Amino acid sequence: MTELPDENHATELRNKVVDQLKEDGTIVSPGVEAAMRKVPRHLAVPEASLDDAYSTYNAVITQKDEHGNHTSSVSAPQIQAMQLEQAGIRPGDNVLEIGTNGPNAAYLAELVGPSGQVTTVDIDPAPADRARRFLSETGYTNVNVVVADAEDGVAKFAPYDAIVVTLGAWDLPPAWIDQFGDEGRLVVPLRINGLTRTYGFIRQADHLIATSAYVCGFVAAQGAGSHRQQVMKLPGEEDITLRFDEGPPGDPSLLDNVLNSARAETWTGVTVASQEPIGSLQMYLAAQVPTFCFMSTNPEQTTGKIGPTGNSWSMVAIDGPHFAYTVVRRDAEKKTAEYGVHAFGPDATEFAERIADIFRTWSERLRGTNGPRIAVYPAGTPDDRITGDRIIDKKHSRISISWPTAWALLPMLLVIATDTSS
Repeated sequence: MTELPDENHATELRNKVVDQLKEDGTIVSPGVEAAMRKVPRHLAVPEASLDDAYSTYNAVITQKDEHGNHTSSVSAPQIQAMQLEQAGIRPGDNVLEIGTNGPNAAYLAELVGPSGQVTTVDIDPAPADRARRFLSETGYTNVNVVVADAEDGVAKFAPYDAIVVTLGAWDLPPAWIDQFGDEGRLVVPLRINGLTRTYGFIRQADHLIATSAYVCGFVAAQGAGSHRQQVMKLPGEEDITLRFDEGPPGDPSLLDNVLNSARAETWTGVTVASQEPIGSLQMYLAAQVPTFCFMSTNPEQTTGKIGPTGNSWSMVAIDGPHFAYTVVRRDAEKKTAEYGVHAFGPDATEFAERIADIFRTWSERLRGTNGPRIAVYPAGTPDDRITGDRIIDKKHSRISISWPTAWALLPMLLVIATDTSS
């Protein structure tokens, strides 16, 4: 027999989470605060302890595939509050949630009120059934629960005032853009160069612009919108794996035996504090090099050619026959870490300095700013109609990344958060 949870204790834990999220600035609106104090999220995950159900910064994993990969979860309260604030839900709104498990749909139902409408959709019947049971048990009977591939949205209940996506997307399907109104909001964890941010988008003429962005991690989309990272071994090195989100370099053979060349090393002079957000640094590096990826090494089969990176993975820059990865050296007393670069190739020293200069530019000009301007245009939009420092082409869209100095005009936010939600 399953032991019933202590509802008084659940309420205490729920209020503690909300208090913490208010204190750290994640929750700023009375509506989101009230919704998150009311919805008994633990009832959606009866298999979890109350402490796990009300962990402020951790998701509850509810489903894995045969390989142990997370395929569904109830998102961490921090992530849910973050996205709800981005969406700016108002009473009477018609809202679509893409990716479900129950509690977030209930939060949305609280925010839209009796005059609004919420639709939640998932490609997998299991989380949809979980959501349906939870919503029925907690009295949120006005939520439409749909099982479908959300690549096409849910046209039946469109147009929407807001679409909130709770799964990791590599691209923005046209249906999502078509199904929210001219004054609507789209909140979506979008992956660019392997870096996921939950963006809040609004329309501007023929494209979307992001007005907020938070570092995060989400379970990847399934179905037609799925996108697997391309993985390859560094040519000639079986124990070094490279992971590309936007595709490998045009001619990987140029890197054959690149580690057999002399290694150039340089330190950037750029240090970060132990809790300092580095999301904008990662994005800036990714946008400034021809090919960006992440490297992982097998610690049991180290080649001796790769120096200690300080992690099981490292950021990598590739340009033709040149290969560089980042390293860190930590100062335990000051609680800081300095970035360095190890480079290989015919002009390794010059390449190492070139990558190091990217770190220095970020530190001197962009550190502490609001991060890049992200705009999304339909695929096929001519280059002369896109403003930006870098354009990333995807299946349905062209994403523009810009780093103007006057971005204080946009309320862009960039903080550290982690999640594995569906």
